[in-house]
Amino acid sequence: MKLYTFRSDAAAAPTLGMQTADGDALIDVAASAAATGSTLPFAAASMQSLIESGAAGLAALRTLAADPRVVTRPLGGLRLCAPLPRLTRNVYCVGWNYLDHFNEGAAHRKAAVELPDRPTFFSKASNSVNGPFDPIPFNAAVSDKIDWECELGLIIGRRGRNIPEAQAMDHVFGYTVINDVTARDMQRYHGNQWFKGKSLDGSCPMGPAIVTADAVDPHALDLWTRVNGVIKQESNTRHLYFKLPRLIAELSQGLTLEPGDVISTGTPQGVGYARTPPEFLTPGDVLETEVAGIGVLRNPIVAVHD
Repeated sequence: MKLYTFRSDAAAAPTLGMQTADGDALIDVAASAAATGSTLPFAAASMQSLIESGAAGLAALRTLAADPRVVTRPLGGLRLCAPLPRLTRNVYCVGWNYLDHFNEGAAHRKAAVELPDRPTFFSKASNSVNGPFDPIPFNAAVSDKIDWECELGLIIGRRGRNIPEAQAMDHVFGYTVINDVTARDMQRYHGNQWFKGKSLDGSCPMGPAIVTADAVDPHALDLWTRVNGVIKQESNTRHLYFKLPRLIAELSQGLTLEPGDVISTGTPQGVGYARTPPEFLTPGDVLETEVAGIGVLRNPIVAVHD
């Protein structure tokens, strides 16, 4: 299934949608439940509630989708939101998880760093989450070195702590597209921690959908970043250094993962700061982030002055 959070218009509250078989429309889950008299084991408008309901929720959603009385909305007329527009916790992120990206950054580090034996984790503040087509703010007084990082996002579906690697994928609800937009100058201001430079408002566009875990092979997905139509990053998730089961197992050691938690799994070679000369986003640019089989983010860079 391909699941969305959308607004029917700018004033409407976000609600849950499921893409129809032809891909041209969304089933409005809340409106369809009302129209068919269906009782669902989750709050019909909420992606978070659906995730928390587990297999029972997905089964009920499949049954609802088969009802000919469902209410559909043309996809082209909707405003798509981040699938999880209001996270209760930070986005968990993984650094240096493609060898080519680790190597391209070596010349720019002040001291030599060996490839880690364990995944490198950091986080982006929950306020950084942005919609799949919404503007990314650019405030030159804050940072003028805004960079791109295309990543596969993983959505946790089942609570767990100290999860064995062999069971890790049982805890996955689905996958989405993320760009770990980064203020490179601010990232360097704060020493060896990356949180601040990764957490500016709007610096985590996400979406446009969550594809459920049964519908995609996350270990063989092409991914791209384009700026104004020019490819900047191109790779495949098979090149992840630490694979998804290892990431989940390591992150969950002594740290409980909850349904709806988001893990951004790392970026490949081609980021702007490592280019010769360095390249950064500027107002007027359009940043596109794509993972095959999941979708495309298309975010304009827009100057702000507040």
